[in-house]
Amino acid sequence: MPRIVRIHEYGDASVLKLEQLEVPAPAPDEVQIAVKAFGLNRAEVMFRNHAYLQEAEFPSRLGYEAAGVVQAVGSSVRGVQPGDAVSLIPPLDIARWGTYGELANVPGHLLVKHPAGLSFEQAAASWMQYVTAWGALIDQARLKPGDFVLVTAASSSVGLAALQVARKVGATAIAVTRTRSKQQALLDAGAAQVIVSDEEDLVERVMALTAGQGARVVFDPVGGPAFDALTRSMARGGILLEYGALSPEPTPFPLFTVLGKSLTLKGYLYAEIVADSEALERAKAFILDGLESGALRPIIAKTFPLEQIQEAHRYLEANQQVGKVVVSV
Repeated sequence: MPRIVRIHEYGDASVLKLEQLEVPAPAPDEVQIAVKAFGLNRAEVMFRNHAYLQEAEFPSRLGYEAAGVVQAVGSSVRGVQPGDAVSLIPPLDIARWGTYGELANVPGHLLVKHPAGLSFEQAAASWMQYVTAWGALIDQARLKPGDFVLVTAASSSVGLAALQVARKVGATAIAVTRTRSKQQALLDAGAAQVIVSDEEDLVERVMALTAGQGARVVFDPVGGPAFDALTRSMARGGILLEYGALSPEPTPFPLFTVLGKSLTLKGYLYAEIVADSEALERAKAFILDGLESGALRPIIAKTFPLEQIQEAHRYLEANQQVGKVVVSV
């Protein structure tokens, strides 16, 4: 029987259990894949910790991303067949199609035949980050050549994807990181400039780098007290896309800055793109083009074997990585 990761209760990484389970045949709209690699996401850590939007039904599978080889195809699925190498655009249910394990049934319409030059590990590290970044920067902010975009938590997989997406369309990406240790890695990943927030004044540096105009687009998953400085770093008429709440502290609402600069502040979710079939097709076209050309290059911080799933989660939670944490099956 295949080995599957499940949780039987909420808690730290030790609740992740590798178990042998039967996996049923795929439903008519599903495809069964032999998983070769899967990416880790902070959402899965939050789900495991009982800090996520979705409640678990124990025992619960988990996992959003995967790449592998098609084993069986549901009766209503077209376009893939057994033996195809595929990767999964993450669905909107973290548990129903859990990808942590050796075998998984996944929604057929969210599978992609990724470029042949991409390894399973790279393919598993692609879709969550690039769809998230594309949706915010291209679909909603309409990022264009000449724009300045401020990317916080820039060493995360989504942050790195945003740097590459910005460069692909000719915008100037300014990365924000807390410590100087990640500065060169961010420059290598596509940032035009890096601001070290523990050492530099964010507003002063952004204004200096943009000749006083500020950033038209801000892409932030943190919130918290720094939110005020982000808005003061923006250009008149700019848009801030908030896609997370990593800060445990309250987030102030900078009323006078928002009014004075006519700013747009928008809560943004990856689900907005996946739930919109036309937007998702545009995202796939952009991302596949970037992966094939090399303009988009998944950056993997570290790869763990399936047997070390607990260690992989602990490494992700330590926040020391630059790029994606991947598990190889």
